[in-house]
Amino acid sequence: MNKKLSAVCFAALSFPMLAMAANVAAAVAEMAAPANAAEAPAAADTVDTAAAAAVPMATVEIATRKTRSSVAMTKSDMQKILPGINPLKALQTLPGVSFQTADPWGNNEQNTSLFIHGFSGPQLGYTMDGVPLGDQQYGNYNGLSPQRAVISENVGSVILSSGAGDLSTASTSNLGGTIETFSSDPLQTRNVALQQTVGSYKTSRTFLRYDTGSFGDGNSAYIAGVHHEQRAWDFKGRQGGDQFNAKFVNQSGLGKLTLFVNYSDKIEPNEDSTVRSASEKYQPYTRPFLYPNFQQALAYLSPTGATPAAEGNNYRNYYSDAQRTDWLTYARFDMNLGESTTWSNQVYYHNDDGVGVVAGPIGVAGLPGLFAVYFPGQNLKQVFGNSGYATRTTEYVINRSGYLSSLTTELGDHKLQASLWLESNRSSAYRRWYALDVNNPSSPYDRPADPLITQYGSKIDNKVAQISLQDEWRVRDDLALQAGVKSSLQWADGQFPVQPKVGAIANGSTALPVGKITTKKWLLPQIGARWDITPHDQLFVNVQKNMRQFVTYGGGGASPWSLASQQAFDLFRDTAKPETSITYEAGLRTSHQLDLGGVTAIDGQVNVYHVDFKDRLLQISPTPVISSIIGGNPVLANVGSVKTDGIDLSGTLHFGRMFSLYNALSYNRSEYQDNYSNGAAVVATAGKAVPGSPEWMNKTVATLTVADTEFQLIGDYVGKRYATYTNDLSVPSYFLMSLGVSGKLPFLNGGLIKNARYRVNITNLADREGSLNVVVGAASGTYNTFPIAPRQGFLTLMADF
Repeated sequence: MNKKLSAVCFAALSFPMLAMAANVAAAVAEMAAPANAAEAPAAADTVDTAAAAAVPMATVEIATRKTRSSVAMTKSDMQKILPGINPLKALQTLPGVSFQTADPWGNNEQNTSLFIHGFSGPQLGYTMDGVPLGDQQYGNYNGLSPQRAVISENVGSVILSSGAGDLSTASTSNLGGTIETFSSDPLQTRNVALQQTVGSYKTSRTFLRYDTGSFGDGNSAYIAGVHHEQRAWDFKGRQGGDQFNAKFVNQSGLGKLTLFVNYSDKIEPNEDSTVRSASEKYQPYTRPFLYPNFQQALAYLSPTGATPAAEGNNYRNYYSDAQRTDWLTYARFDMNLGESTTWSNQVYYHNDDGVGVVAGPIGVAGLPGLFAVYFPGQNLKQVFGNSGYATRTTEYVINRSGYLSSLTTELGDHKLQASLWLESNRSSAYRRWYALDVNNPSSPYDRPADPLITQYGSKIDNKVAQISLQDEWRVRDDLALQAGVKSSLQWADGQFPVQPKVGAIANGSTALPVGKITTKKWLLPQIGARWDITPHDQLFVNVQKNMRQFVTYGGGGASPWSLASQQAFDLFRDTAKPETSITYEAGLRTSHQLDLGGVTAIDGQVNVYHVDFKDRLLQISPTPVISSIIGGNPVLANVGSVKTDGIDLSGTLHFGRMFSLYNALSYNRSEYQDNYSNGAAVVATAGKAVPGSPEWMNKTVATLTVADTEFQLIGDYVGKRYATYTNDLSVPSYFLMSLGVSGKLPFLNGGLIKNARYRVNITNLADREGSLNVVVGAASGTYNTFPIAPRQGFLTLMADF
């Protein structure tokens, strides 16, 4: 059998065995099942529910009333995978989603890879309780990750709209769909929830939440905190941090008032990817740092400061880390203007103070030439503290505030909605270099001070306005038509208070560009229909056009303000077009009760789609960029179009209250339509697949509940992925499994302790090795990979008081 199809057939091959197991235990299931499923509390209102009836990983509800593909995951679904999981990583069990990162929780942002229907992470839209989270680029300039916006245990649900998000979604990047995260509301009864996770590599995660219960006139609130830390599996770096949430809700006849505050402070030492190419003779599975063994780091370099020649571009740095401190707060009021009219208004504020740090050898990646610009003729080793290492930082600040307003009303058979989003964002990025003193070396947990070089400093003032109007017309009881339009406007002004010296960015570059770019797209239409074939079956179709605004980052990435000259910027400003996509999708949702040989229910969704992606922007360098320490001479070019076709098929079979089997099969073919020129030659990409995005994926979740114990086995197959734009290199498929076991601790219940329970989770159950995620090469012949983390185990104890 073709290897790439072997795991696709996993569910079909294993289904008879699993079904047999379910039938054998059917009698136990009847005794274990609750008398009434409605007695189970809502996932958003509880910390966890141990040994619940077997339920699907993905919830497909006919009542969603959406005219597009939309799948939800509840808090219970997420926390079963691993308590404290990043909402984005939890989505990897859903059809069409490819998510990889180095740690089991998905918290490390430096090596995250996300693809949905051929679109990468920065081409999607993200919100938390409606607040925009930006485009999720590493070194973000306009937002923060979901796990930094809200504590994982406080997430009530996550909704993935693959292909097209709601018109009112506050995002400038949602070409390929949206991911909406929602925080849970306070409980109506007073409660203290305590949760402790311990496990591999000295893991410790402590979560504490206090709910006031209902007090006063419709008031309720909670405050929660988490402390998380774990040693990296392949080097001695402590990852984690602290986070706090507080939420207040007032419910009255006038409406619902919500106040929310989030504080996040995290430090994550990162690891380097392994460079893969025909010229690289040394290609290690892992590329760990030398920290904290400073003596080893000193001995690693030659007397002149050179790295071992045999290691080539896979030399080792002393350390690297990401430090991020975020404040996020909002106030929202949903006002009842009548029985069928609601006016929602929300204001928010976000501040981020972050720094990305790399402490590495001074003799690599063109650094001697860079440093010679600032210290001509000097002994560079002495200049940087006699250690042979220098510390580079990129120091970020984000200050953004915004306003969201939405008016919804029903007039006869029409449901009308008008929305407005306004945001003002002032961000900055400074690139600095510091000495690493041989007598007083720094660590990943220090923030460097007193720079020797400020290579550049950018400040960008960006304002966004988005307006949308939509109407849902119920033609008859079982048929609804939906149509709408949105406008996306952006005014960006980028300046460089600190310009690099000539030769400090790229050969021939005299300065980084400054100036304003205004982008206005007034007509982004959407039309869809929903037909309730039966009360249990629903057909939907949708067509929607989306746009991605230009990236407003100074000094790096695919941004106009990262071009190497003012002339290049001016040409881009006058001629470039923003990326756009038109998504066509159709699908069927179904949910049925059955009495068929032990199968008692089935629910699922099939979704077919086609996407026309135009004016794709690509950052092109004349030479391959192997190291991220110093950039090249970038050109931001329109390299044509992408055509995408695909299908997602997911469903859950229920065998009584005891057993369920969920499976999701996805096929996606995203293909470049054009070749492009890199300035020296034509790169033959026409007809090539989008690298990094797998064509085939299959996800399986088997859940078995016996008495008070629940067993959950998860299988994740990701097919072959191309590693270059020319498809000359690829990384093989992988199939990973994880196991979860949970149950009650009845001997602890009683008195002050309630609902005591445990959860055991094992990731990478078979301890597989391979390439987890691939960093696509800028040219043929070269790419980078991060490895699959080894098997790890965790024990979580939970209780309410």
